[in-house]
Amino acid sequence: MTALPLIDPQTFETLKDALRAALPEAAVITNPDRLAALLAEERALFEGNATFAVAPATTEELSIAARLCHAHGVPMVPQGGNTGLVGGAVAKGGEVLISMTRMNRIRAVDPVNYTMTVEAGAVLADIQNAAAAEGCLFPLSLGAEGSCTIGGNIASNAGGIGVLKYGNARELTLGLEVVLPDGRIWNGMRPLLKDNSGFALKHLFIGSEGSVGFVTAAILKLFPAPAEVQTAFCALPSPEAALGLLSLARRLSGDQVTAFELLSDFACGIVCDHAGGVFPLSERAPWYAVVELSTSREGSDLREVFETILEQGFENGLIEDAVVAETLDQRDRLWALRERTPEAQKRAGGSIKHDISVPVSDIPAFIAEATQAVENYMPGIHPCAFGHVGDGNVHFNFTQPDGMDKQAFLEHWDPINEIVYPIAMSFNGSISAEHGVGLLKADEISAYRPEIETELNHRLKAALDPAGLMNPGKFVGNVKSQNQS
Repeated sequence: MTALPLIDPQTFETLKDALRAALPEAAVITNPDRLAALLAEERALFEGNATFAVAPATTEELSIAARLCHAHGVPMVPQGGNTGLVGGAVAKGGEVLISMTRMNRIRAVDPVNYTMTVEAGAVLADIQNAAAAEGCLFPLSLGAEGSCTIGGNIASNAGGIGVLKYGNARELTLGLEVVLPDGRIWNGMRPLLKDNSGFALKHLFIGSEGSVGFVTAAILKLFPAPAEVQTAFCALPSPEAALGLLSLARRLSGDQVTAFELLSDFACGIVCDHAGGVFPLSERAPWYAVVELSTSREGSDLREVFETILEQGFENGLIEDAVVAETLDQRDRLWALRERTPEAQKRAGGSIKHDISVPVSDIPAFIAEATQAVENYMPGIHPCAFGHVGDGNVHFNFTQPDGMDKQAFLEHWDPINEIVYPIAMSFNGSISAEHGVGLLKADEISAYRPEIETELNHRLKAALDPAGLMNPGKFVGNVKSQNQS
C-alpha cells in the first residue's frame, strides 16, 4: 500500500478547533470509547487510527466539514454502518473519519411513483420496513441489513440475494445528493426513469467506495410488495445441476425467480454445527440451492408452478431431494442455512475468502478448476463455496485444514489469491463482485484490470478529487494531484 502523506499533528488540532467552532458539539467526536466503535473493522484485518471523527446531522453540516478538511489539506474517509468486508471505511492513515449514521432520516415514501427519498445513514432494514408499510418493496437484501446503511450500500454498489430479479444498488438508485471533496453540494435528486440531459453523473458515485464524494441522500426505486412467496431447499448433485434448475425455474415461472442461492455441503454442515442451522432433509447431498419465487399478483398459481418446476427437476435428475416452506418460520429456517454461512465460517476456524464473479454459465467450471488448484496447493483444505449463483457471484471461500493453526493458515492468503484470481480472470470474471476493493485489494486490483481501465479510473479520480483527499489509498489507489509532478 502506498504510504499516505503525513499530516502535521498541529494541522489536525487546528482543523479540529475549526470544526468545533463551525459545527454543533455533537458533530465532532473525540471520546475514545465512541471512536473505538467507529475504528473497529468487521473482519479485524485492519486497525483504524483516526484521532477524531465527524458525525454530521445534515448535508449542510457535512458540506462545512468537507470544506474545512479540504482547506487544511486533510484526507477524509466516509463511513456508513461500518459493515464492509474489505476495509473501505477504515481510517488507517490518520484521516478524519466522517460517520454518516446521524443522517438517517427517511424523508418521503411515494407509493404512486414507487420511490423513496432517504438520507445516507438510514439503515437498510428500516428502509425495507418503511416501504412495506406503504405496500411496497425495496428489494435490496443482504446479511448486514440490520446495521448497514444505504449510503454505504450505494457507495459499494451492494448486491445481495435479489440481484437476479431486481439488480444491484445501481439499478435501484434513481437520484443522488452528493457533497463533493471541496464541500460543494451536487443535487441530483431527480426521480426520473428517463433523463438524457447530460452525463449520468450519479453513476460516478455509485460503486465508487467514497473515493470521489459523499453520498448524502438518495431517491430509491420501489416495487409492488409480493402477494405470494414460495421457497424451497433443494439437494443437488452438482453445480451443473444448479444451473439446469435455475434455467428450468426461470422458463417455467415466466421469470418470477427472485433468488437462487447455492451452497456446498461443507458450508451447510458448518452452519448446522456452529450457527444453529437445522438440516431439513433426510440425507446429505454434495450441493444445495435455496430457490425462491414471488409474485405481486393476488390469487396467482405460483405454488402450482413451483411444484411443476420441482417435479421436472426430479425427473431430469437435477434435484435429489427438496422441501418447500409451508410457513414463514419454515422459510426463515431454510434461509438461515444460506445466510448464516459467513457467521459459521468464523466459528469453524480460519477462513480465506474470495468475492468472485464469472458468467453464470461458467460457474461450475470455475468452481471445479479453482477448487482443484487450491487443493493441490494445500491438501486437506476445506472448500466453502456459496453465493448468488443466479447472478454469477460466488463467495469462493476456504476453511483451514483440520488441526492446522489458524494464524499459520491465514499466512497463505496471498498465495491462494494468486491461484484463484487468475482462474477467475480466465473466465472473463472479476475478483470483486460485490464487496468492493477497499484496502484489502487495493494493492492487487490493477494487476487484474486492463491497463486502459486502470488509467481511466485514475483519470476520473483525479478529475473529481484533484487534491486526493477522498478515501485515499483505496479503490483506485493513491492518485497524485494534477498540480503535482
